[in-house]
Amino acid sequence: MKTAHVAQWKKDVVVSIAKQINAAPILGILNMECLPAAQLARMKSKLRGGVDILMTRRTLLQKAILTASKNKPGLEKINEYMQTGMPALLFTRENPFALYKTLKKSKSHAAAKPGQTAPYDIVIPAGPTPFAPGPVISEFAQIGVKAGVEGGKVAVKQDSVVAKAGEAIKPAVASMMARLGMEPMEIGLNLVAVYEKGTVYSGKVLDIDEAKFAADLQAAVQSALNLAVEAVIPTADTTPLLLQKAWREARSIALESGLLAEGLAEDVLGHLYNVAAGMKEELKL
Repeated sequence: MKTAHVAQWKKDVVVSIAKQINAAPILGILNMECLPAAQLARMKSKLRGGVDILMTRRTLLQKAILTASKNKPGLEKINEYMQTGMPALLFTRENPFALYKTLKKSKSHAAAKPGQTAPYDIVIPAGPTPFAPGPVISEFAQIGVKAGVEGGKVAVKQDSVVAKAGEAIKPAVASMMARLGMEPMEIGLNLVAVYEKGTVYSGKVLDIDEAKFAADLQAAVQSALNLAVEAVIPTADTTPLLLQKAWREARSIALESGLLAEGLAEDVLGHLYNVAAGMKEELKL
């Protein structure tokens, strides 16, 4: 039975990469697909000092990760994020969430090319186009977009999804979007996943909407405060509110029962006067 022979240089590369992985506190997986060399060079220059990027064959990267996983439990799970695109390794000491934010901000928009993977559901919106009536209407129809003539120009009648997330963009769709000036693609370092201290974070987890997070946190704090007040749990934050609530409830009871308590006599008499005035109006006295 023949056994596969692995070239020594491949073994050396795997060992070298595994050492780098073990030495780095944080390991990231990048997808370098469709990233122009010029932009990659600019990104490396900006990140110099805090981030190192390594590119080589996918199989060698995966084997190096498996080798390093002997010293880093759970590291092998990150190989699941290397199945598509053009993977590369990122070594850093930076906080994964801060790193993702930095890389996301550095991205720029670009037109789609045939065969590229749609990053999300791409929609050609309803509305006027710059096209004069003609064959373009049938071109729209070929990519599943309803169009007609309005005000002397071709108009898209309703929002139309022309490429679903994860699907390859068809040539006709890419061509039409380019003619419409649409730039649905983002060019930059795409951080797919990160390994830190036994945990793998996907890009979706790292992509935090800070405004929404702050709003959710504020809502959670307010809900907790309301619950503590309703449950009469005294804390530094709830005690002033509980005292105010107790005062309002005591005042309400005093007014309804006509108790001339200290500090409430004027309010009680005013309340009784209003009640009497109301009864007089009803009885037509």
